[in-house]
Amino acid sequence: MPNESISRRDILRTLAVGAAAGSVLQVIPAEAAEYIHQMVRKEKAASPAGKYTPKYFSAAQYATLVALCDMIIPKDEKCGGAVEAGAPEFIDLLTSENEKYQLRLGGGIFWLDNYSTDHCGKVFLECTPEQKKEILDLIAFGKNARQDPSLSQGVSFFAFLRNMTCDGYYTSKIGIADLGYIGNSSQREFAGCPPLPE
Repeated sequence: MPNESISRRDILRTLAVGAAAGSVLQVIPAEAAEYIHQMVRKEKAASPAGKYTPKYFSAAQYATLVALCDMIIPKDEKCGGAVEAGAPEFIDLLTSENEKYQLRLGGGIFWLDNYSTDHCGKVFLECTPEQKKEILDLIAFGKNARQDPSLSQGVSFFAFLRNMTCDGYYTSKIGIADLGYIGNSSQREFAGCPPLPE
């Protein structure tokens, strides 16, 4: 069979290159995203410590990525957030095989640390929660880059990271459960739409 000669790395590279145009779910099917989550689960299961080892990001960059994912989709009383869903691992694995992602995400974390150092005197992870929120409030909105062009790289980075985090989260078991998706199931009867409020 020809599929037996395709390596894990080839599949990852194909997925990462195919997703380069934007948010993963806009380009690759949910089954491909599930494959990435399966790869992460297998690696964690095979690791003596049960942990994922970053493939692209340095330890400090990965810690920043984890913190950002947690700030984008935090856990709540209902379910786990992006970190519990494996979004950082999902992002790192795709980034490890895509040079454009490496430039956008690696360069974005570098920009974030430089901006934090210039404005707060320390890298992003060492900032207070208030300082982190202030920085993210600046780069979370495109209008801020139009008002201050020096923020444009940060805004672009954060928009891309937000899409990737959402893709990693909503293709995970936790994210699918959060959506309340039950799959293709039949109903014996359809009660119709509820009445409009008066």
